[in-house]
Amino acid sequence: MSQYHIKDPNQAEGGRRRIDWAEREMPVLRLIRERFTKERPLAGMRLSACLHVTTETANLVKTLQAGGADIVLTASNPLSTQDDVAASLVTHNEIPVYAIKGEDNVTYYKHLNAALDHKPNITMDDGADLVSTIHKDRRELLKDMVGGTEETTTGVIRLRAMAADGALGFPVIAVNDAMTKHFFDNRYGTGQSTIDGIVRATNILLAGKTFVVAGYGWCGRGLAMRARGMGANVVVTEVNPLPALEAVMDGYRVMPMEEAAKIGDIFVTLTGDINVIDRHHFEVMKDGAIVANSGHFNVEINLPALEEMSTGKRLVRPFVEQYALNDGRQIHILGEGRLINLAAAEGHPASVMDMSFANQALAAEYMVRHAAELSKKVYSVPEDIDKEIARLKLEAMGVTIDTLTAVQVKYLNSWEEGT
Repeated sequence: MSQYHIKDPNQAEGGRRRIDWAEREMPVLRLIRERFTKERPLAGMRLSACLHVTTETANLVKTLQAGGADIVLTASNPLSTQDDVAASLVTHNEIPVYAIKGEDNVTYYKHLNAALDHKPNITMDDGADLVSTIHKDRRELLKDMVGGTEETTTGVIRLRAMAADGALGFPVIAVNDAMTKHFFDNRYGTGQSTIDGIVRATNILLAGKTFVVAGYGWCGRGLAMRARGMGANVVVTEVNPLPALEAVMDGYRVMPMEEAAKIGDIFVTLTGDINVIDRHHFEVMKDGAIVANSGHFNVEINLPALEEMSTGKRLVRPFVEQYALNDGRQIHILGEGRLINLAAAEGHPASVMDMSFANQALAAEYMVRHAAELSKKVYSVPEDIDKEIARLKLEAMGVTIDTLTAVQVKYLNSWEEGT
């Protein structure tokens, strides 16, 4: 491919305005960029990033570039690219971008390999596609790898499986595991942006609807909370007894998907697993049921099974496909089963991505500084980085907190003092 592949360079100016708007809500990343500009901690590093090409991501890659990284960006999802943002990064920042909203699967993997042709020292993933492609098809790149970072729950699951099999060829930092990532991004970001995507796609009223949340991890918690806040009757499905118990204690109805499928009006999957909504669930769903996914890959909904059950489908609204079943019922799939918050909306608000992408930037810096000490496994974000991001965010919000006195520190670190 050429040095970039985007939809339309003429959209660049509009993209720059939206990138600048997002930056106003990303003070932590802005502070990191100021330091990176002076210190250049990523100088000499080739970095390939496979992320959602959004205004927030643009501010991350500009920060990495300011830190000295020679960076290339490709999309981590065929429907999540904001074409004006891609145009601005190419035109105004001279960052090679390979991403077009709605690209087909063949183009997606061409773009992925174009990013790997950069011969990266560091990968930055959202779903582990770069890492898995390197290990399966581009193993010649392993010799120059310093390490990688991973943004999502789905990607971390894949990477930990690789590490457990002894297949992981370089260290990776699980940015998703940082408290300032999953606690805020996954809960508040996914909660709000998933609702946003569903409402933009359908324009339905959530109040009074039975809203089924598949998976009660941090993303599921956030979505359930926001759906209830909109007046929906929330049902949670789970396979793990601990989050299932938590959902019960939080006041939600908990049941197997097979039971929820009979009563749900709206279904959203957020698990990272395959066939969470399967053929036998479609068989009992109400006429008019709406099904969406907010997990990373579209495999959570068994779309091939639904295709087999259908006599036809049609696009009834942008991002809403209506499947006509043999028995006369209709089921609506949003955003082709892909991330609905990015397919039909703009993804997470910038203020929450500020913390997630601050983790990405600082994790890349940590990876470079500690490369000689790291083994070929998955690492959590160091606690001091996590706390520093939280401190900077509070400072930017004008919030101050207490500090321990010397006496309190001594007490907490002593075993000799009792009650």
